[in-house]
Amino acid sequence: MKDLHVVTVVTVPGLREETPEHWQALLAGELPNVRSLPALGRTNIDLNARVAAIDAAVLAAPAPVIIVAHSGGCIATAHWARRTGRKILGALLATPPDLEQPLPPEFPALSAFAEAGWTPMPKGPLPFHCIVAASRNDPLGQFARVTDMASGWGAELVDLGEVGHLNPASGYGPWPAAYALIRRLAQRQAVSGVLA
Repeated sequence: MKDLHVVTVVTVPGLREETPEHWQALLAGELPNVRSLPALGRTNIDLNARVAAIDAAVLAAPAPVIIVAHSGGCIATAHWARRTGRKILGALLATPPDLEQPLPPEFPALSAFAEAGWTPMPKGPLPFHCIVAASRNDPLGQFARVTDMASGWGAELVDLGEVGHLNPASGYGPWPAAYALIRRLAQRQAVSGVLA
C-alpha cells in the first residue's frame, strides 16, 4: 500500500448499518490514509446532512483526495459534487443504486427519497475524474441504468460482471479489485501533478 501513501481516501458508505466485514471497512483498515464516514443505516436518509458530512471530510483531509463510495454513497457523492463543485483527485463509485426505480421492500420508498432530496438524481458531468464500477445483476440498479448514470457523470465505466450489490450479502467481504481501481485514480497524481 506504500504507493497509496500520497492520497487520502474518504469512504462514503450507503444505506446500511455498520458492517465490519464490508469491503469498505476492510479497506479503511488496510490503506494508509483513510477518513471514513459512518454508515447511514436505512432510516437516516437526510441527504443535506450527508452532503455536509462529505464536504467536511474532504475539507479536513490532506489533499489529494479520492472518494471511495458504495451504493447510496455514490448518489450522495454525486449530489455533493454538483452542489459544491469541489475538485478532488477522483472518485470510485461502486454499484450506485437507481433511486428512481422501486427498491426491495427493506429500503425506503421512492417517495421518501424524493422528500429527502435524493431525487431527481444528479445529472451532468462531475467536476473530477471518476470510475463507476457496475454489476450486471445488482438488485438495486439495472446495468443499463447504471451505465446511463456513468455516461451522464462523464465517468469511466468498469463492468464487474455479476457481483450482486458488491456487499457481504453478495459475497463481498474483501474486494481486491478496489485497490487497482484506487491506484488508477491515484496515478493521475503522479502523471499530472493534480493536487485537487
